[in-house]
Parts: sequence; C-alpha cells; structure tokens
Amino acid sequence: MKIVLASSNKHKVQEINDIVKSLDLPLEFTLPPSDFDPIENGKTFEDNSYIKARAAWALSHNWVLADDSGLCIDALDGNPGIFSARYAETPSLRIERVLKELNGIKNRNAHFTCAMTLINPQGEIAYKYQGVCEGSIITESRGSNGFGYDPIFLVKGDTRTMAELSEEEKNLVSHRSIALRHVLEYIKKNLSNE
Repeated sequence: MKIVLASSNKHKVQEINDIVKSLDLPLEFTLPPSDFDPIENGKTFEDNSYIKARAAWALSHNWVLADDSGLCIDALDGNPGIFSARYAETPSLRIERVLKELNGIKNRNAHFTCAMTLINPQGEIAYKYQGVCEGSIITESRGSNGFGYDPIFLVKGDTRTMAELSEEEKNLVSHRSIALRHVLEYIKKNLSNE
C-alpha cells in the first residue's frame, strides 16, 4: 500500500520511514509531487496537518498522511507552537530565541506535539491522532542527534536531551513516533488488505 507523506522535510521523512521499517507492515511512503506547497494558515497543529493532507491529496488522489508538529513552552503561553519552524531564520537562531525568552524563568516545562491526519483516496479523513512528548527546556544545547529544538529539550523521566538519544531511543518516546504508531495501528487493523 502506498501512502503519500505530505512533507518536504527530509528529516521527518527519514524519521517516519525508520519507525515504519521497525514494524512489519507492507507500506511504502512516497513524497508528494514537487509542486506541493500548502499555505499553513491554521490556528492549531490539527488544522495545519489537515491543510497539508488536503493539499497533497489534491495533487495525488491517493492515501495521504500529514503531520504538523512543534514545541510548546508553558511559560511562553505555548509558543513557539505552530510557529516552531518559523520562530527565527535558522535552527540555531530559533534555539537562541527560545533560550533568551526563557532567561530568568524558573518554569521551563514544555512538550512537543504532533498532530497526524490520514486521508483516504476519496479525500475524507480516515483517522487522526495527536502525540505528545513531555519534557522541559534546559539552559544550553546538548547533543548532536536529532534536529530543530531537540538539543534543548530534556525528555521527562530522562537526564538527556532529545538530541542525546539514539535514533532508536527517540523513536520510542518522540511525539511523532507516538502519533505514527497510532496511525499505523489503525492502518494495520482496517486497511491491511488494500
């Protein structure tokens, strides 16, 4: 079964394919056509996930999986939130901005959220799920694995940042893997004969 992955983010595609590879499912995730360029103007992760899914579906009329994810920090009223990828020009500047905004603040609780939407070939939502990974923001970057805000996100119940975890460890606890496992479970139960 082929599913279009509504993303042009190579890291995300790699992460999702790594997770799928570890499970025994006859799935092949493919990228959307090159003119895939949705305007993410939703107010929530779920809105943006649906916008991306519909845009990829309009180009492919196939099964489509889309996700929208980001970092939500309690003391910053949930920011950067849906603006996580646009909080500054580069990943290092985004981290710098977050650390500057949290300077002197004791409450550093945060979580990563990932909203996934699966659309069928008729353009209808077949399934959706939101995965969450709880943690907190440390005061300086640590670790070289991962991407985005991973170097400053301390995973709850661990002493390491997301960027200090191995890919295998990250794929057990990340917001994206939690959401993806629920989607794959749905596919396994309902679509395995397609």
